[in-house]
Amino acid sequence: MVQDDDTTQQYTTQGSLMWTVIAWLKKNLVWSIPIFMIAGLIFGAVSNPSFLKAFIIPLTFLMVYPMMINLQVQKVLSGGDTKVQLVTQFINFAVIPFVAYGLAWVFFGDRPLVMLGLLLASLLPTSGMTISWTGFAKGNISAAVKMTVVGLILGSLATPFYAKWLMGAVVEIPMVDVFKQIIIIVFLPLLLGVLTRMVLIAQVGQAKYDKNLKQKFPAFSTLGVLGIVFVAMALKSKDILANPMMLLSFLLPLAILYTFNFVLSTVVGKLAFKRGDAIALVYGTVMRNLSIALAIAMTAFGEEAGSEIAIIIAMAYIIQVQAAAWYVKFTDRIFGAVPAETLSPQS
Repeated sequence: MVQDDDTTQQYTTQGSLMWTVIAWLKKNLVWSIPIFMIAGLIFGAVSNPSFLKAFIIPLTFLMVYPMMINLQVQKVLSGGDTKVQLVTQFINFAVIPFVAYGLAWVFFGDRPLVMLGLLLASLLPTSGMTISWTGFAKGNISAAVKMTVVGLILGSLATPFYAKWLMGAVVEIPMVDVFKQIIIIVFLPLLLGVLTRMVLIAQVGQAKYDKNLKQKFPAFSTLGVLGIVFVAMALKSKDILANPMMLLSFLLPLAILYTFNFVLSTVVGKLAFKRGDAIALVYGTVMRNLSIALAIAMTAFGEEAGSEIAIIIAMAYIIQVQAAAWYVKFTDRIFGAVPAETLSPQS
């Protein structure tokens, strides 16, 4: 009996340690992404990484499905913020993709797959972090949730057409394959996520779900992201090590794109909206769903081309997470302090 208790305690300790590590990886993506990139480079340099291709689909599902469980699709039907929703999606689909396309031509005109990677990173707006960062900055969380759902659906439907329109002349865009993969990696997990959420809430209740389960799902998505980054870097390791400046060359255009996005959204938010909606607008346009972009790159374009496309998307994580964190620190200075009457436990 004592032995059983010791074994149980050992498993509990190991489980606690595992969650601590996963939580650290999720909280510190600005460090964990480079760590897994370097690990992938080393692994690909000292071994034959071709067997890792078999992990792409499982890791993709691990990356996307958990993030869909917390997505509150029903929020789309709520009203009251039509103007900020329309402006957000206008910036997301009529401005940012074309800025990214211009930067891609300037910096990577002779590397069409890298151009496509930068375009993909700009075509899929919003993620779960849109909601999180809006909450951290005391913005309009309800508007952010709606932006996330609408941005995900519109981006998934529009991406193949934008890619074909802007890049079809220089890169073979397999439209049927891209649509097929979007159904598999976006809409199927979205459906399963909605059903999973309904079943869990029916089983344990809303309060217990919010307290004990809700925060665990994004951690699994983080593991999928890190796994995909590792695989992509390992598969392209030899090419990267032959030209190590490749990775550094990605940082400047990404920094320009994110800076432009932050400045544009901040100015529009200041001029047109109250504090809460303005903050939601910023994070609803600047945060890109890089996980979905990675998934499309790695599944729709084949392992070799997909790995090359995915590398610049992986680099975008580093800038996106760091920029979002710093912006929170300046929101009160930019938009003013939270009005006392709007403070609540949710915000």
